[in-house]
Amino acid sequence: MPRLYPLFSGSTGNSYYIGSAERGILIDAGRSAKQIENALKEREIDLRSVQAIFVTHEHTDHAQGVRVLAARYNIKVYSSMGTMNAMNEKGLINDKVDVSPITLDGMEKYDMKIKPFNISHDCAEGYGYIVETNDGRKTAFATDTGVITNEIMDSLKGCDTVVLESNHDIGMLENGPYPYILKKRIMSEYGHLSNDNCAKTAVELIRNGTTRLILAHLSRENNMPVLAEQTSVCAFEENKMKRNIDYMLSVAGENGCKTIIY
Repeated sequence: MPRLYPLFSGSTGNSYYIGSAERGILIDAGRSAKQIENALKEREIDLRSVQAIFVTHEHTDHAQGVRVLAARYNIKVYSSMGTMNAMNEKGLINDKVDVSPITLDGMEKYDMKIKPFNISHDCAEGYGYIVETNDGRKTAFATDTGVITNEIMDSLKGCDTVVLESNHDIGMLENGPYPYILKKRIMSEYGHLSNDNCAKTAVELIRNGTTRLILAHLSRENNMPVLAEQTSVCAFEENKMKRNIDYMLSVAGENGCKTIIY
């Protein structure tokens, strides 16, 4: 049976494995090849089970391990055309990497249906992904977006599990040490989703059929896991939604979640 294994999450690197112990895919490879291999081993998954890497965008915390992983283990790589070109320019892929663009029409491969959607981030051509496994369950990956557009919300609605960005606490960010230009970038529509906006989105998702949520891509400097979790839980409680009855909630730390999801 397919499972979701959050391996890494946050500004130090992001990577998720979805599939069975024998066959699956990675969403992003934002840590070193060795770190990803060790994280999979801890979950009793051999790296040779990875059939493909689907990259959301070219920032190093999502793509720094792609080149070595793909070349060493002969793993296919997919991304938007814009991301593919940007990774090539940054040296994150080379001619030893088998990389192909994936369009918004998506694809059916590896016993899964993988369908991208556009995100709103300061990158070349960023994607989120919907992955439907062979048991009919849909998992969405929606991080690194400054806003939840209508396209994003329409893509997420009805997904069983959603990995959703809860990047920063607005008060911590505004009063923190970051320079003004960086604060402005993070809070812009091309930056990152705040705890408050994540919570509003999460409530809407539960109303539309989502049962499992993973809060992801938390900032080390401008957030705390307890703040991210409490913000969403309070929003659920205000809307009469009960934990472990109406929804299940996890927070992915820098080293992901040790427990599997599903």
